[in-house]
Amino acid sequence: MTTENTVAPWYRQPWFWFLLIFPGASIIWCTIAITVAMNSNNSMVTDDYSKEGRGINMEIARDQKAIDLNLQAGLSFTDAELRLAIEGPADQRQAPYLILNLYHPTLDTRDRTIQLQQTGIGQYRAELPRNLDGRWYLDLRGPSNDWRLKGEVTLPATSTLNLEAAANKG
Repeated sequence: MTTENTVAPWYRQPWFWFLLIFPGASIIWCTIAITVAMNSNNSMVTDDYSKEGRGINMEIARDQKAIDLNLQAGLSFTDAELRLAIEGPADQRQAPYLILNLYHPTLDTRDRTIQLQQTGIGQYRAELPRNLDGRWYLDLRGPSNDWRLKGEVTLPATSTLNLEAAANKG
């Protein structure tokens, strides 16, 4: 007695499909991952990193100048207003305006620049933009952009924030 087993064609073999599913799934997954990576914009990565790298020395010099001038500032926030009191040399306290940059930690589209107008010697104020809740990095500069004070705040803030010059940690 001979029994003949008929062999099914290749596309009807279960082992073929079992072995094909893993490489096929990885090809599909890689295609999806590459498509998403190519079409999404990562705002935390900069295209001009070498220019930013060269600018670091200028930022360090600004920090050092603020230390040399012994500049300090106190910032207080209300619902719609921002008040700043700066301490240091008289010529730095009499600037007609100061620039405050608010940097969001992750979303560069939320970054804001505020111009503070002088209300008295060493006293400045500005209207506070709406929707500033959350964590922010602060960067205060004079009109000549030769010094800067830095700080960090979580808004809405209830107390006065002190801005200081960042010491070089080399």
